[in-house]
Amino acid sequence: MTTNATARWYLIQTKPRQEARAEEHLLRQHFECYRPIKGPSRTPNSPRTGEALFPGYLFIRLDCTHDNWYPIRSTRGVSRVVTFGGQPTPVRDELIEQLRQRLAQAQDKPTVPFTPGERVQVSGGSFSEIEAIFVSSDGEERSVILFNLLQREQKVRVPTRYLQCYS
Repeated sequence: MTTNATARWYLIQTKPRQEARAEEHLLRQHFECYRPIKGPSRTPNSPRTGEALFPGYLFIRLDCTHDNWYPIRSTRGVSRVVTFGGQPTPVRDELIEQLRQRLAQAQDKPTVPFTPGERVQVSGGSFSEIEAIFVSSDGEERSVILFNLLQREQKVRVPTRYLQCYS
């Protein structure tokens, strides 16, 4: 693990859906890695509790003068080191720290502001001002609601930002 003052963060592109594999093998080689994870996983059998914020990429902390880059390129799951003009481009430490802070704050917030069966009111879109019942969350930005239309109950997906507590 690189801990000296000259170490910088760099971006690694992984092979498709192999971020975890690349991270695991880089960690075994004692490289410091960071793979930002957000929210709950979409797949129920996912080994981690969330999904990658940047699918296909992870960050690695290296010292250009002391660390050997060759093992990185041949690590399982790694496709390449991201370069510009043929040179690996460092990522600012502040950016990594901001990512860590924002993801930590996002984990503290409830992912679904409503409970199933709760009465809600739609405040935007084509169903504006309609009273409905919250059924479930459908991803991070959409929700399923149930409302009465022409004497029939209809399930509809709407952006979660359009929902508010019924008063």
